Amino acid sequence: MSPVMKHRLIGCLLALGIYGVDQWSKNYVTKVLGIDEIGKAMEIVPFFDLRFTRNFGVSLGMFEATSPEMRWGLVLVTGLIALVVTVWMLREKLFGDILGLSLILGGALGNIKDRFDLGYVVDFADLHFGDFRPFLIFNVADAAITIGVVIILARAVFMREKEVDDLMTTKAPDAAENTQ
Repeated sequence: MSPVMKHRLIGCLLALGIYGVDQWSKNYVTKVLGIDEIGKAMEIVPFFDLRFTRNFGVSLGMFEATSPEMRWGLVLVTGLIALVVTVWMLREKLFGDILGLSLILGGALGNIKDRFDLGYVVDFADLHFGDFRPFLIFNVADAAITIGVVIILARAVFMREKEVDDLMTTKAPDAAENTQ
């Protein structure tokens, strides 16, 4: 198996792993711990609670689905996005990019399943410092998507600069030879 195929396989397995951990954690919080209604919470440490909420929207609660048609529209749109991410990941050659895409894909699949089954996404992780909340209440899928996007963006910014620097370094000697 070529290294690129091995990286793609690892990416697929990581996406499935993220999906599994996300679904397990949501089940554990809602079924085992019984935190399954708005208002129910459990303090883990002074700055982190498990607090049930329903997210009817997408990122940051935007584009909230207020009707069954909008719900299924979100399932369709996020499913298409997941398909694009899958194709992108399977065409990618660099492991760092495959890693970021696999995190996005695994998280997307977890949230799509919730929206398909329940009509909303289960969020439960509440990081706060007193009344200050740097994030909305989130879940494992949201965290994976966020980390994956940061990886892709960081690689796009820093790898592009490196590629331009490498290009300038390799072209500079040629240009100097042509002037002599």
